[in-house]
Order: sequence, then structure tokens, then C-alpha cells
Amino acid sequence: MTVFYQILFSSVLRHLDAETIHKVSFGALRCAAAVPGVAATAGRMLGPREPELTVHALGREFPGPLGLAAGFDKNAEGPEALAALGFGFIEIGTVTAQPQPGNPRPRLVRLVKDRAIVNRMGFNNEGSALVAERLHHRQGRPGPILGVNIGKTKVTPEDEAEGDYATSARRLAPYADYMVVNVSSPNTPGLRDLQSVERLRPILSAVREALTEAGRPELPLLVKIAPDLVDEDVDAVADLALDLGLDGIIATNTTISREGLTSSAEEIEAAGGGGLSGAPLKERSLEVLRRLRVRVGDRVTLIAVGGIDTPEDAWARIRAGATLVQGYTGMVYGGPLWPRRIHRGLARLVRAAGHASVADAVGTDVTVAAPTSASADTAPVTTA
Repeated sequence: MTVFYQILFSSVLRHLDAETIHKVSFGALRCAAAVPGVAATAGRMLGPREPELTVHALGREFPGPLGLAAGFDKNAEGPEALAALGFGFIEIGTVTAQPQPGNPRPRLVRLVKDRAIVNRMGFNNEGSALVAERLHHRQGRPGPILGVNIGKTKVTPEDEAEGDYATSARRLAPYADYMVVNVSSPNTPGLRDLQSVERLRPILSAVREALTEAGRPELPLLVKIAPDLVDEDVDAVADLALDLGLDGIIATNTTISREGLTSSAEEIEAAGGGGLSGAPLKERSLEVLRRLRVRVGDRVTLIAVGGIDTPEDAWARIRAGATLVQGYTGMVYGGPLWPRRIHRGLARLVRAAGHASVADAVGTDVTVAAPTSASADTAPVTTA
């Protein structure tokens, strides 16, 4: 199956519009999963079943540490179908308070030589009211652990961002297993400015208040940050997470950098602007993750995303402090069996390292700072 997909991708898929292929393949997957028994059978065959892969985090028991990152299923159209491919959890979105069409097409371009994707989708989604209605009809049915990723509506002024995020949080809280505040996409003008602590603090506080108003004060709240933050800003976000009692940080979103690519200058220019995902993010995303782990230790759950292509990539993230990992571009290039290969490879690596559980390996490669003062510039003193 893997060889067949690689032949299909090389000979056909790579030459077709990426967004069209995404819609067609996702639609076909949902149709297949709608056949009685298909999703359940596929889930049993492809899902993580090795006992050493079970992860306890964010108040939930995850069957495996690999989840699908936000961006694939923006409107919660098929989380069960996607989970049947073998993911341990699914993150939908990014969802905004108001529906919006996103940026003009083409807005999703592959850089095949780099196993990367450039996207400038612009948070195209049906809006949090409709997504909440769709999730409401899903209630009562068995399904995967579901993360909900929320962002700012493009037309909402930056000084009204708190209310925009709070609206989506209030609507979607009843249906989420955890919620993510996305302030790190490069495709909404001004959004990344909200990563500064001064701007981020009131947004996160407003979302927390909205969760309480929705009757979900305990719902885990996370923030997703960009790989392009300078190190001092990464530290500031880490300190803010501790100060506000956030449950987690997702590191990282896509990058606006084009450094180190093997694609030709003409190919890169033709791909245009937007966020770059995939293998080129590997090193910087790992650096940000390590820095966060040094700063927060195990007091905040870290989820790693960006450049995870192989089981070894996922294993490096776990040893650097990630309790969970996510992928998207890796599946585009690896095919539908990619989640199963990552989980199976992780299980082998866990056993080879002599651990009883993947959780035993979290942060083993990182020395963390003293927990007495998250914002103090102290030297590392203990080993995780």
C-alpha cells in the first residue's frame, strides 16, 4: 500500500492542484467511513494498539501520542473518518467566530523536493456557529479525542480580538476535549502580533472566562505559537502560560522563512507567500520545543508539531519534552498508512530504549530550570 501510494503521488497527485486533491481525498474518506462498520474496522486495524503507546494527558487517556494537526478538517466534517486512519486524536479548525472564505486560490502549493507545503489558506471555514451545530449532532456517538483550534476572524479589528475568540470558545466548548488559541498563523494580517504577552494575556483570559460561562471551566486550554518567535519571546510565552495556568503549548505553527530549501528559486517564488510546513521546520520546531521544556518542565503539557515525518522525528520530540505530537504534511507525503507507521515505529523505539511506556521518555534529553521562578534567568539545575 505504501509503495502504491508513492507511485500514485509521484506520477499523478503531485501534478494536480493540492487543494482539489485534498477535497477529493477527504470526501472519499468520509464516504468510505460512512459505510456501516468500515470506520470501526479500520480503527481496530490501523489505530494505536500497543500498550506502551497509551498517554495520559490533558485529563484524557490517548490511545497513542500522534494526532492530526489543525488545518486538515477545518469544519469538523470527518473527525471519525480521520481517526480511522490511526491517529490518537484529531484537532479540528482553525475555526473563527464568523464564516469566511479565506484567501484567493491557488493557496496550497507543494514543494516536493523539500517534502513541504506552502499554505496561505487564510482560515477559510464555515464559522463557529455552524461548526458547533455539526458537533452537536455528533454528540453521543463514539469518536476520537477532539481538540478545537480557534482563531480571529479576519475582519475583526485587533482591539476586538478578545471578544472574537471568546465567542468561538463559548460556542465550541461543549464539544471539545481541549481548546487551542491560535495566534500564530501567518495568513491573517496582524494575527502574529497577538503573540506578544501584552496582547496575548487578555485574549487567553477572555477565552478562559468564556469556557467558564459555557460550563466548562475545567476544559484544557492551550496556545499555539510560531517557530519564527525569537527565543526571548518563546520564554515570555512560556512564563505567561505558567502565570495563567494554561494547560499546554503547541509548538509550532508554520514558518514564513524560506531558508535552507532545496527547491529551486523559481519553484519557491512560484509557490508564493504563506506558511511553510513539513520537513524544513524540523530543526527550528525542535529548538523551540526544547526551550519551552527548559522553561516550564512538566508543569505545562507540550505538543510538538512541525517537520515530523518519521518515527525517529516523533521520538526526538518526545525526548525533548513533548507529551503528544501532531502531523499533517507528513501524511500528505507518506500516505494514508503514515499514522500507523509512526505509531508502530514509536512502539519499537520505546521498547528499544528500555521504557515501559512512551510517557517514560518525555523530556529525557532536556535539562530543566528550577521551578521556583518561571521568569527568572536561572541556570538549569535538574535533569528531567
